[in-house]
Amino acid sequence: MADRKPIESWLTDMDGVLIHEGVPIPGSDAFLKKLRESGKPFLVLTNNSIYTPRDLHARLKRMGLDVPLESIWTSALATAQFLDDQRPGGTAYVIGEAGLTTALHDIGYVLTDHEPDYVVLGETRTYSFEAMTKAVRLINGGARFICTNPDETGPSTEGPLPATGAVAALITKATGRKPYFAGKPNPLMMRTGLNAIGAHSESSAMIGDRMDTDVLAGMEAGMQTFLVLTGLTRPEQVDAFPYRPSKVVDSIADLVDRI
Repeated sequence: MADRKPIESWLTDMDGVLIHEGVPIPGSDAFLKKLRESGKPFLVLTNNSIYTPRDLHARLKRMGLDVPLESIWTSALATAQFLDDQRPGGTAYVIGEAGLTTALHDIGYVLTDHEPDYVVLGETRTYSFEAMTKAVRLINGGARFICTNPDETGPSTEGPLPATGAVAALITKATGRKPYFAGKPNPLMMRTGLNAIGAHSESSAMIGDRMDTDVLAGMEAGMQTFLVLTGLTRPEQVDAFPYRPSKVVDSIADLVDRI
């Protein structure tokens, strides 16, 4: 850590770091307030592609957390950026919610089920057998398979829910085609996010609660990484991974003075 540049920009995961089951984690409001006052660029990231940045801004605001629209980066935005770079003005068959469809509309994509360039799978609470069947047939017909994120389950107050990664596995089994995942732990999501705020990896830090997504993506993107213990990864699990975060802290409250 001694030879690293001072941290000039921050990226932080949302669930498990700033909030937990719809409730702010103590210290998150102070952390965000100090970031805004510092003028340093920052991003709040989420692999959840359901919501638009405007939706998330409003949801966080109701919890007492003020995050500017331009400081929210989702796997849907990362996916749209990737597709715009790969095949500008393309077409896609989409399984997902407004966060994903809006991101694709904003880059000029046409959403269609007629010979699309891509099948794009995102998060939704209403996966339908009909939509999955259509995705399988389109992929078998030549469409390229893209997923917003590889998370196999998502949280809910009733317990875990099947998520994008689980549905992707079903489609892969039916087609023999593996998707390209744009969200964490793909460092692409970090790099496109850093580019969006004009930041550089060598002077940036990533905060997360998961070793297998947040810390891995941050490390592979060349950033310092901080693991907080308010989410999924427990202290005794850290040593099981073949890589380590730059630092482990109890919660986001421990990082307020680092800004």
